[in-house]
Amino acid sequence: MAQWIFRLKGCLGSKVYSEVPDGGWGWIVAVAFFLVEMFTYGVIKSFGIFLKDLMSDFEESNSRVSWIISICVFVMTFTAPLSSVLSNRFGFQPVVMLGGFLISLGTISTAFTSSINQMYLSIGIVTGLGYCLTFLPTVTILSQYFSKRRSVVTAMASTGESFAIFVFAPAFTALKNGIGWRYTMVVIGTLQGIIIVCGALLCPIVIKPKTSPTETEQKITYSLPEEQMHGSVSSGDSGVQSLDELERTLKFRKEQEEAEPLPILPKQQDTTSKNKLLDLTVLKEGSFLCYSAFGLFATLGFFAPQLYVVELSASLGTERDKAAYMLSTMAIAEIFGRLSIGWVLNWGHIRKIFVLLVCVSLMCLVLVLFTVVNGFWGLAVCCVLYGFLLGNIASTHIPMLAEDDVVGIQRMPLAVGVYVCIQSFAGLAGPPLGGVLVDITQKYSAAFYSCAVGMGLGAVFLGLVRPAKTGHLCTRRNTGRNKPIGEQMAKDKDRPEEFQELDNQDIKS
Repeated sequence: MAQWIFRLKGCLGSKVYSEVPDGGWGWIVAVAFFLVEMFTYGVIKSFGIFLKDLMSDFEESNSRVSWIISICVFVMTFTAPLSSVLSNRFGFQPVVMLGGFLISLGTISTAFTSSINQMYLSIGIVTGLGYCLTFLPTVTILSQYFSKRRSVVTAMASTGESFAIFVFAPAFTALKNGIGWRYTMVVIGTLQGIIIVCGALLCPIVIKPKTSPTETEQKITYSLPEEQMHGSVSSGDSGVQSLDELERTLKFRKEQEEAEPLPILPKQQDTTSKNKLLDLTVLKEGSFLCYSAFGLFATLGFFAPQLYVVELSASLGTERDKAAYMLSTMAIAEIFGRLSIGWVLNWGHIRKIFVLLVCVSLMCLVLVLFTVVNGFWGLAVCCVLYGFLLGNIASTHIPMLAEDDVVGIQRMPLAVGVYVCIQSFAGLAGPPLGGVLVDITQKYSAAFYSCAVGMGLGAVFLGLVRPAKTGHLCTRRNTGRNKPIGEQMAKDKDRPEEFQELDNQDIKS
């Protein structure tokens, strides 16, 4: 038994590499992310098949039942900083396993509820918190295992959500008709226990660059003063004497470092920031603020087509049976969109943030196009374009945080929770805002216009991310005299004294 536990611990322990592997155990993590996508977002998007059953059993209105998913999505996104704090404190594996347990517990307990208010607690809060603890840590550690292939692997793994819609919707419908919605919830909650296994597979990655023995010997030799090097060679007892001199030299340097501490360079500052549980300093960076504003407004453009495209098609004269195929068309196009954007970003010939900006801009035009076209085929083309672009954006906007244009891979685990938390407010306010506009105007096109405005504002802020990062947005170009003190001292150390004296004379004059 002890030997089996030791082997399991070795298999699921930290994975050590000399550089980012772009594979290795990362492929196991990618499969785990695929399954997590299936049993989180895939289940959420398939929950609509239970709406009529819940309305008839609890005798509630459509809006009251719809709040179940709204609360669940809001809790999942608003508590994202908690997911970051727990992941940085305890690691990815226990957090995702805890999230999988909460998801199963909340879904199974739904089968024993007797009112909608109890479902607000079971599905909305318990399951929503579990979704939060599983999705963000999984996508974060997947980004750490890949560098060159990060975009394509993340896009392929994220298709689990789209495949789940094809599989779960008909399967759960048939199961519901056979055993009832309550027992179906028990089956779903049991299947979601797979997430616990996925969490155990999220082994942390450790990067330790290789150092050859000759390099270490050279470093020790070059660190000795020249007189001690000559002395150790000429002495008869060179072995013992060189060790004594090395000890004295190291001791002398240690005392010197304690007396005069060296300045911390920016790279060292990055390593010390890893010890933080939650990095709120990203809110001081203009690039992150612009990117968060993009996520906030762009989220407003994600809900209208899924909610209102069937009703919009019916209002334009399309039969409801044919109008239902619009959602299937979106799902198919979304799969191709997720896969294609991964290959495009993997080329590396253009900045990834510019590709995302083009997709967001085109999405804004497609949302307006929904209100202009007429007939079944016109709406079908819009659904294909929307699904394709939605796949592009949905699979890249969170991994984009790992790019140097936003916060970088080192700070991504600390910043992703803050980003998703900011994004959650649009997810909560978007559907009610569209519903109010539809009630006022009595036209479903009003919801599409509001989404287009939100997506357009998101494109504007996304275009400001790189100028804010490079300092061209609100600061003047750095001429080199305002460099950080640590960098300047490190560079001056390697320069001859004559040049340093000349620089000092120039500064005084």
